[in-house]
Amino acid sequence: QVQLVESGGGLVQPGGSLRLSCAASGTNFRINAMYWYRQAPGKPREVVITIISGGRTDYADSVSGRFTISRDNSKNTVYLQMNNLKPEDTAVYYCNVNAWTPSRGSMDYWGKGTLVTVSS
Repeated sequence: QVQLVESGGGLVQPGGSLRLSCAASGTNFRINAMYWYRQAPGKPREVVITIISGGRTDYADSVSGRFTISRDNSKNTVYLQMNNLKPEDTAVYYCNVNAWTPSRGSMDYWGKGTLVTVSS
């Protein structure tokens, strides 16, 4: 079993910055990939950024050049640095991890989400 805890959401003005964190914990697990998703009101959940175990990253066009993902393997934590935020970035941001455990094999785990509101 893998538990995810997100933090760092809040209210920010357009053009501002926030950094989200997602810490994974559990016993005897291996992370294959980590993702940040977001879901805006009335819209489907969408993937924002992907980082796989080898370090390769993929960014949605809507955030490329503004958002940066990084990972601290020693802490099993992934960070999402969001700069030049826009009102359309307002959403609940979810951390998703694909991880392997001896008992369950590879499966996806979700955090509870953290709200980011961009408004003046």
